[in-house]
Amino acid sequence: MTAAPGYAPRRTLPLRVEMVRQFKRRRTLVMFGLLLALPWILVIAFQFGPQGPDNGQGLRLSDLATASGLNFAAFALSVSASFLLVVAVALFCGDTVASEASWSSLRYLLAAPVPRDRLLRQKLIVALGYSAAAVICLPLMALLAGTVAFGWDDIQVPGTGETIPALAVLPRFGIVIGYALVSQLVVAALAFLISTVTDSPLGAVGGAVGLWIVCTILQAVEALGALREFLPTFWNNAWIDALAPELDWSGMAKGASISITYAAILIAVAFRRFRRKDVVS
Repeated sequence: MTAAPGYAPRRTLPLRVEMVRQFKRRRTLVMFGLLLALPWILVIAFQFGPQGPDNGQGLRLSDLATASGLNFAAFALSVSASFLLVVAVALFCGDTVASEASWSSLRYLLAAPVPRDRLLRQKLIVALGYSAAAVICLPLMALLAGTVAFGWDDIQVPGTGETIPALAVLPRFGIVIGYALVSQLVVAALAFLISTVTDSPLGAVGGAVGLWIVCTILQAVEALGALREFLPTFWNNAWIDALAPELDWSGMAKGASISITYAAILIAVAFRRFRRKDVVS
């Protein structure tokens, strides 16, 4: 059986087309609007709320949020990384295939014909791209909002109150954002896997978020001992070590290796299952 004249599998479903399709979705615009608005909402909350203590000893990250723009950006990332960013990543990666199935358009995409592996790969690349944009835009907007509201000053380290020059910390802030991206890979891969086995976008997104919450709860069970270190949520806040006076890579290295390993396994399972999936039923 020969292919139709002019048919080239590599030209089906271009990334540009998929990016535009996903960008026009209402959930994409709403989610990015929320992520960009959150830092300014936090600024307003701090402006109207009671002022925290002035000394820098034994303070939490929330107590130092108004010390500088960098402190505020670190605080905004810490309060959003465990839930809001998880929801955003799960939304972009969990909705991408399941929504096509729910609209009954998945079978027509494959009948175009778009090879199954290519369809999944294109959708995964676009979903990861929007997820990365979501994780990056929030701390950057928080840095802008914090600098406008609280000024550009040296960062104070939580717990000790030590001060680190802002220009010295700025490159480390890139490490913080990079680690936040890597730590969300598990959520992305899990949501993507569920999206390939269900035609319910809400089920894919909710399933990934729910399993992440379960891991967060298990993380608090001290009876599990060292087993907790294998939970993807255990190292979720290891990026704080990048803002310490002495940069410590150990926690971030362990967290990144666990996140990448889980993500690779889940994505491989997603591709394997989708190759055999009956998209007509």
